[in-house]
Amino acid sequence: MEVINRALEFEQRKMKSLSTSDRVKISREAKRLILALNQIYKEKKDDSIMDLMKRLTKIKQKVEKRLKGNPLTV
Repeated sequence: MEVINRALEFEQRKMKSLSTSDRVKISREAKRLILALNQIYKEKKDDSIMDLMKRLTKIKQKVEKRLKGNPLTV
C-alpha cells in the first residue's frame, strides 16, 4: 500500500514552472508508479487502483506533451 500512498502524493504535487529536467524526472516517476500500481491491480482487481493509474497517466501525458513541444512549421 506504500505505492498507492506515493502515487496519491505524486498526484497532489504542484506542476507549475518546471524545468526540463524536472519534467523528465516527473515523467519517469509517473511511469514507475503506474507500472507498480499495475502489478497490484493484477492481483486485487480494484477499480480505484485503475482510476488512480488513469489519473497518473493523464499527468504523465501532459508533462510529456510539454517536453516534446510543438513541431516547427516550415
